[in-house]
Amino acid sequence: MDNKRLYTSGEVAKACGVTLRTVLNWIAKGLLKAHRLPGARGDARILKSDLVDFMREHQMPIPVELETSERKALIVDDERAMANSIQRVLRSLGFKTLVASDGFSAGLLYAQEKPQLMTLDLQMPKLNGMEVLQRIQHQKSGRILVISGMDATLLQATLELGADAYLAKPFDNEELEALLGQWF
Repeated sequence: MDNKRLYTSGEVAKACGVTLRTVLNWIAKGLLKAHRLPGARGDARILKSDLVDFMREHQMPIPVELETSERKALIVDDERAMANSIQRVLRSLGFKTLVASDGFSAGLLYAQEKPQLMTLDLQMPKLNGMEVLQRIQHQKSGRILVISGMDATLLQATLELGADAYLAKPFDNEELEALLGQWF
């Protein structure tokens, strides 16, 4: 399906398993982005991409018909060899991959691309991984997997900042594949 497709409030209610009144309340409160039709009696239309973002943000199950066939992953690591290794695994699992080699670029790409997955190293130039987590925690669009060689205490702390899981470096590709298999 095309991300530019527009849904009515009623279609959104059905997809989310809620009443029309609930959807209208989400729109009125600014929780769900909607576009008003000119000259219409309050009718609103919701872009598919906005609906999917809303459902992800509120941890709602996304119906198969709304899922995009292309899954995006953002790989954030300043070690090129490690980024390439992670990229090979993710591509083999059907992800379109983007790579950022520093925390600042990661934050920009994350906001622009809204990936379904971000792998995040903690030790990087410009902004470190912890700072990236702090900056994006209110715009989280998908799963965040920290992959780092830092100590277990710091890795555990990433979960409190919004990471969904972590892998300690070095790791086996099978570990990464198994974890992603649980999510996707």
